Amino acid sequence: MGFRLIAKAAAAIRAQLPIWLAAALLLVLALGPAQTALAAVDVAKQVLIGADYSHQDLRGATFNLANLRDASFAGSDLQGASLFGAKLQDADLSDTNLREATLDSAVFDGTDLSNAVLEDAFAFNTKFTNVTITGADFSNVPLRPDALKTLCAAASGSNPVTGRDTRRTLGCS
Repeated sequence: MGFRLIAKAAAAIRAQLPIWLAAALLLVLALGPAQTALAAVDVAKQVLIGADYSHQDLRGATFNLANLRDASFAGSDLQGASLFGAKLQDADLSDTNLREATLDSAVFDGTDLSNAVLEDAFAFNTKFTNVTITGADFSNVPLRPDALKTLCAAASGSNPVTGRDTRRTLGCS
């Protein structure tokens, strides 16, 4: 009698097992992408005027051709992010990590880059006008001669993270 009861219970569990596995799989799928989506933000070609992305982990995010006027990225980690052709007029990128970021063809007009680390970023065709770069680190950033002249005129201070002098990282004379 005991054996039959155990066999019946085992059969019932086996019958329900696919349902439990399916439920567990759905739960994993529901939770997994939410964590991945945060790390892989893609808002290319979006109008994000005044958006607040401050103090966020945005490594590898894509902001290509986005309008980010008056947006705040203060204190955010944008390492490896792509801001190709982004419009960053009057944006706050102070204290950001922009290491290895793609900034080519972006427009920085009135942008605050104070204490930002741009080491190894790509910014050859980037437009810099009326920017604040006190304490910014531009180590190994390729820049056009006209952009370099503009940046050297505004350069001052040392970066609190890397300890490097802004003028030296730009190669200003």
